[in-house]
Formats: sequence, C-alpha cells, structure tokens
Amino acid sequence: MTAVTWKIGVDGGATKTECILVDPSGAVVGRHVAPGCNPSVVGEDQAGVLLSEALRAVRVGHETEPVTATLLCMAGSRPFWRKFGAGLSGYGRVEAGDDSLPVLELATRGGPGLVLHSGTGSFVAARSADGSAHYAGGLGWRIGDAGSGYDLGRRAVARALLELQGWARPSGMGSLVRERTGLSEASLVSRHFNGHAAPTGEIAALASGVLDLAHSGDPAATIAVAESVGALLDLAIDVASRLFPDVPAQSLRAGVSGPILNHPGALELLGSRSDFAFSPILEPPIEGVRLLLAREGPVLADHPRPG
Repeated sequence: MTAVTWKIGVDGGATKTECILVDPSGAVVGRHVAPGCNPSVVGEDQAGVLLSEALRAVRVGHETEPVTATLLCMAGSRPFWRKFGAGLSGYGRVEAGDDSLPVLELATRGGPGLVLHSGTGSFVAARSADGSAHYAGGLGWRIGDAGSGYDLGRRAVARALLELQGWARPSGMGSLVRERTGLSEASLVSRHFNGHAAPTGEIAALASGVLDLAHSGDPAATIAVAESVGALLDLAIDVASRLFPDVPAQSLRAGVSGPILNHPGALELLGSRSDFAFSPILEPPIEGVRLLLAREGPVLADHPRPG
C-alpha cells in the first residue's frame, strides 16, 4: 500500500516567507505568503512566530491531512532554524537548510553545477559531483556582498556624494541618487542614508537604475557594475576551479538568479568575462522548493567548505 505523503515547503527570506502544501500526487494545493522571517533582521523570537503562523496558514482547509515531511529553506542562522525545526510537532520529518538550495536546484536539477544569485544580498551555491552542496559569499550587507543590489546602490550613493563635494565628474549615478532622494547637497544626502535605521532596501532599490545606466553606456555606472558583479563572478570562477578542476567551464551547468544578474547590463558582463554558458533562472525560488520536495527521503545536506 502506497503511503499518503502530504508535504510542506518553505522559502524564507528577509523580504517574504512563502509556503506551499503539496498533496500525495505532487500537486501544490495550498500557498501562503507571509512577511520575511530572517532572524538576523527580525530577531529569533519574531522569526519563530512568523514561521509558525505561516505553517498553520498554509494548511487551512487541509488541517486533518497527515503531513509527513516539511522542508525549510531559510535565510539567517542555520543552527536557529535546525533547533526550530526539531521543536515542530505534527509536521513529519523536518529538514532545515539554507535559502540558497532552491535556486541551486533550479540551476542544476540535482546534478553538478553552480548558481550565482543576487538580490539585496548575493551568494554562489554549487553542487559537486558527489551530490554535496557548497556555499560561498553571502557575507551580509555590512561586510559586503559583491554583485548585490545593496552593493550596486552603495556605489551609486558614494559616487553621488563625491560629485556633490566636487571631487568627481557628474555622472548618471549622481543624477539617479539626487532624483530618488530629492536632495542636492552632500551633507543632506549623507544624513539621509547614514541616519536611516534600515537603509538596505532603499539603497538596494538604486541597483536597477545603475544597471540601466551601465547598459546605456554611462562610464561611471559601467565601472561600478564591472567591479561589483565582476567580484561575484570571480568568486564563482574560484568555486568552480576548486570543485570541478577537470570540467571545462562551458560544459558546466551554471545559472544566474535574481533580477540583478538577469539584467542585460549584468548578463553582458558575465558573458564577456567567463566561459560559463549561463542559463537565466526565471522561476521563483519556491519552485525549487517544490522540486526538492519531489525527491524521496531526506533532500538536504550540509554546505561543506572545500579545503
């Protein structure tokens, strides 16, 4: 007799928490989107409350169905989420891993390869030939995530301030920052961003404008994108050389995820500076969670760091 397997999958980040309920046929029969629950942003107590409420909400209408497996792909502290998962009751086998795993699954479909992802932050994730998953970057905005929306926006603000001080030639990036803030004095722009309690979102929102400027040929924006996205690409090249030393880059599965890296301005740079045959990932991360749920047995593995 075939076991009845209802499963729950979660993609939890700083911006939103998306949950799906999958029935025994593999169909998604329930969805719920909640606020972001990264414990590094909202605190551990609030993160636990948010996810607990989201898990209950995705089961509405199917509360009596036996959930046999729950997969948590979460941003923030892995030890916290493992402890949280271990404390869940009524959710079957609970596995907790990083939020990089869904996009890695979308890029490699379970095989060896890698993915570059950029949103507000950035990272490189890879799956080696033995099936183990690896993670690089994702250092956080305070320390630096190359190629991220925040890093591109930060460069635009820095350029704008130097222009307003008279030390840099006028550029599209300076105009972009002045237009977005409505400010035209260096001290006011500096106070606007440095005095903000949570400036990451506003600064990261400048990234699309920087990419548009680079794509149209603005010299300062072109340099900013080349330095920022180029540093993330350099990290990916290093990861690939260590995990796949005998595999030509052009034959390795490689994906790019997120609006930053799928922008024409970034894609041009990535294509010109490496031999990777990058495939754009246009599906949302929760689809990667669904693919992981479709596997039999445990699906997550630690992210060992290569020696």
